[in-house]
Amino acid sequence: MEEYIKSLENEFANSADSLVAMHQKAYMRDQFDYYGLKTPIRREIQKPFLITSYLLPKEVLPKLIKILWSKPQREFQHFGQELVFKYIKAQEVEDILLYEYMITNKSWWDTVDFIAVKLLGAYFKKFPETKDATIKKWLKTNNIWLQRSAILFQLKYKKELDTLVLHNTINSLLGSKEFFINKAIGWVLREYSRTNPNWVVEFVANTNLEPLSRREALRLLK
Repeated sequence: MEEYIKSLENEFANSADSLVAMHQKAYMRDQFDYYGLKTPIRREIQKPFLITSYLLPKEVLPKLIKILWSKPQREFQHFGQELVFKYIKAQEVEDILLYEYMITNKSWWDTVDFIAVKLLGAYFKKFPETKDATIKKWLKTNNIWLQRSAILFQLKYKKELDTLVLHNTINSLLGSKEFFINKAIGWVLREYSRTNPNWVVEFVANTNLEPLSRREALRLLK
């Protein structure tokens, strides 16, 4: 594992761009350091590390992710979540603990949205029996990133979207003044309007949404 991480670190460092890094850090409100690797460049560099035959055993994944999450450069977290996605077909029920760790540490939209849509979206389809209890638990927390994940995991579900779960999730968060919550509510409703516009129109008409959520929800329906 140490060799795997060290090799990745060397590859990232060899392609570092300090000017790009400065702009990336500023864009993310100075929360994270960067090597200055734009996404296409980073993904090209990391390709060899995501080859199936080169992947480490899944049982070391939680430890590996925590090491990547401890690194100051944001590229390590972006790589880490894409690494976890490589194990998506081998998801196990206890993986929710890893996803929660990733959501609640070094939290920002650039990682949380990937985890919610790509990882949780697949997880709750595979383990639907865990969905209700997990979502209820997250909604009761004061963690806006767990709450945002509870909203967004169905973003790409289309016809499989559970409207009752969405209805209850949004209603439990009504009155929030948190931008990232209200933006997520509008986003998931807007995306679902591509599949079921009538439901979205009726829901918006009968729900006391924040202006941001309402505006985003109806953007495609004007």
